[in-house]
Amino acid sequence: MTEWPKGVAKPAIRALNAAGYTQLEQLQKVDLSTLKHLHGMGPKALEAIEAALKESRVQSE
Repeated sequence: MTEWPKGVAKPAIRALNAAGYTQLEQLQKVDLSTLKHLHGMGPKALEAIEAALKESRVQSE
């Protein structure tokens, strides 16, 4: 199991895993509005994922 950013609760992690996402890096090219339709994804989880993706983009530059 991979480590998700702080703020991503277990229901959201289960939803991501069920959709085939096991790593944060897999979400780089996924529209976050798609993720909000997954059962278990809440606004806090989406915010945490968005912030982590932005941070990883900054670090890779």
